[in-house]
Amino acid sequence: MSGLKARINAGETVLGTFVKTPAPHVIELLGIAGLDFAVADQEHAPLDLGAMDQLALAARAVGLPLVARCWGQSPARISPLLDLGCTGVMVPHVADSETAENVVAAVKFGPGKRGLSPSPRAGNYGTMGAAAYTAKSDAESVVMVQIEDAEALDRLDMIASVPGVDVLFVGPADLSQSLGCGFPSAQLDAAIVRVIQAARHANVAAGLFVGDESQIAAWRERGVSVFVCGSDQGLVIKGARRIAEAGRA
Repeated sequence: MSGLKARINAGETVLGTFVKTPAPHVIELLGIAGLDFAVADQEHAPLDLGAMDQLALAARAVGLPLVARCWGQSPARISPLLDLGCTGVMVPHVADSETAENVVAAVKFGPGKRGLSPSPRAGNYGTMGAAAYTAKSDAESVVMVQIEDAEALDRLDMIASVPGVDVLFVGPADLSQSLGCGFPSAQLDAAIVRVIQAARHANVAAGLFVGDESQIAAWRERGVSVFVCGSDQGLVIKGARRIAEAGRA
């Protein structure tokens, strides 16, 4: 099954990592390595629209779906990223269904809030007709809403039931901070399980950030299918440390 959205909706396990470095070569390397997607992290890294343009260009060249973790929840923040050719968005701090609805409206042409022009990269620079472009975008664009706030836990069913939401994605660091618990901790794990259960009930995917690949198997058994593991920075640091430790042993 091809296409990130189709794979997610089919319940496949998909694996990605955060990208925090404004260099298209990183995207090429991750695609060659065989990841299923990457998440360009505008929230916590210096990735302006120009940098995102280069990352999206590299993603298209290597065939790696690129999701943008965007600065905010408004169409002005979201829609330009999709015009560049990003496959979808991951939106931080979605704590209620109204916010989730606004995110979907900014991503999809159907609700009528995303400005339409087939001229950007996503529309093959005007070579696709408007109708074909909007249909393809609405059918393939991925919406990941981040569950990072204690108050969101009591609204999970409403958030998950918003049409167009594909993934309830847990940001464990912010969620633990909001809950006032440790990261990791049993209380945080229980909250993540609540998100998984709500996602399953609504027939959407559950996603989770993990710091290390050793954590994937256990959470996959619990029902998570969308994983973002570490970041490009972490991968470089881990690899460099292995060299340093081996050379000094």
